[in-house]
Amino acid sequence: MRTARHLSPALLGAVLVLTSCGAPDGGEPEAEPTAQEASHTCGVSEPDPDRPTVGDGTFPVTVTGATGEVTIEEAPERIVSLSPSHTEMLFAIGAGDQVEAADEYSDYPEEAPTTSLSGFEPSVEAITEYDPDLVLLARSAEASAEQLDAVGIPSLVIDAAADLEDTYAQIRMLGDVTGHTEEADAEADRVESEFNAIVENVCERTEGGLTFYQELDETSYAATSDTFVGDVYESFGLVNIADAADEDGAAGGYPQLSQEYVVEQNPDLIFLSYGDESTVAEVAGRPAFDTVTAVRNDAVYLLDADIASRWGPRVVEFADTVGQAVIENAGR
Repeated sequence: MRTARHLSPALLGAVLVLTSCGAPDGGEPEAEPTAQEASHTCGVSEPDPDRPTVGDGTFPVTVTGATGEVTIEEAPERIVSLSPSHTEMLFAIGAGDQVEAADEYSDYPEEAPTTSLSGFEPSVEAITEYDPDLVLLARSAEASAEQLDAVGIPSLVIDAAADLEDTYAQIRMLGDVTGHTEEADAEADRVESEFNAIVENVCERTEGGLTFYQELDETSYAATSDTFVGDVYESFGLVNIADAADEDGAAGGYPQLSQEYVVEQNPDLIFLSYGDESTVAEVAGRPAFDTVTAVRNDAVYLLDADIASRWGPRVVEFADTVGQAVIENAGR
């Protein structure tokens, strides 16, 4: 079985944390699912009219993080980034030289100073060894912000992006706090324009409406349209079979689906966010999966786990992979 793209590394730990929270066993709704009957429009969303304005590049600067307003008195010279997505953003906006240390999953770009620091359960003692003047934290580690404040280290807690607008906003915010305002604004514009160009090209050639299933790990967790990754798929007019399994939001956008449910939903496309070519073959060999349209049409795609789970600048590469899959299967 072929793949549209075969990129590289293992599933990002952040996704595993998100997908382990509160999903009901099986994830099937009691009502008959109607995902395949839904009508989705292929195309990019209108820009957010309330999109934050870009700063003027001077300090002190005040930004709004996940826990409220944070004031950065001067441009940081020693940043510790405990979020892979934000590490990628920092390097993309020209602030890489200011990154003194990054967490264990910040493995891109190659020059990122990856360490054994944990982004999920940060050790304040370990962080202080790098003498940082700014620490970037994921929302799951927000408790560390108070501890860092107690020892005089500024920190900024940033939520996981819920949609593409969040990605553009976070790139610009990191530009403001690092003194790279213009570079960050240009990078956010580049990511948005390239993403939109890919979507528009695909939408000119297809009508949308294909159903899909993205399997996040070997336990069959999936992401709904109410997540960042779901927003990417929705741009191409794809219909997410996971949506009906989390209509009440109890799974936080990450329901665990049964194999029977996937077979019943009969997706046109299957995307795998983990494993290798043997995983693609394993999916095709599951009981009754030979009846699934995606398997019958050789439309099971292996994704790069990092690119498909981070909301940084490489979302353009993710969009390209999804777009090619849509084009290959349109009209079948």
